Amino acid sequence: MTTDTFVIDPSAMTPDADIWFALPAGFIPLPFQELLKSEEASDGMDIGPRWPQAMPMLQALGDSQRALEFLLPVRRLFQVLAHNGVLHCSLGLHRDDGADEALLPSLFTLGWQEIAWAPRQVTVARIAAGTHDARHAEVLELSCGPASLVVTTLDAPAAGLPRDLLQVAVHIPYPEATKLAVLTLSAPAVHRADHYCDLLRETARMVTFENPLPVNLQGEA
Repeated sequence: MTTDTFVIDPSAMTPDADIWFALPAGFIPLPFQELLKSEEASDGMDIGPRWPQAMPMLQALGDSQRALEFLLPVRRLFQVLAHNGVLHCSLGLHRDDGADEALLPSLFTLGWQEIAWAPRQVTVARIAAGTHDARHAEVLELSCGPASLVVTTLDAPAAGLPRDLLQVAVHIPYPEATKLAVLTLSAPAVHRADHYCDLLRETARMVTFENPLPVNLQGEA
């Protein structure tokens, strides 16, 4: 018999937290909000205490100037995410089950989107039916309420990308129905759409708007 082990992020224990979720294995949190808030983020070699996963990459670059040049586009991406209401961002790295077992990158984000009030079931049905370029859409029944899952593909030439990009999005109305929790998973491995849909469904099923932590851990951060 095995027991699941969860690593609790400090943000889950803050008094103002209003959504909790868990990611499957293979995702590395990107502390973009912490980096943007810190002036030290402008010095590439000083971010280690806040982003230890990046240290091997930065050290391989050899000097702080090259590290800064490497981090500038990353920081711009973080600024775009923050501007669009993203609260959490993680880099996914999973092995392809094909013959070459290539490492497939992906980007997971979670954020809020304000909406006009409507019954939650109506909202998710509208989203599922209203995405005209969706390659797949469905309504999910989660423990936290109804949700929609929509799969789209960004065409590389039209979007100015080097290759097509798969985007899977889950929208979950908050209980008051005036905002949506938006979970997205983006990846260049369009041929693995079913795999990424399963990943995001699994993540969506772990979402809750009620604090799941033991009482002694609530509001500690």
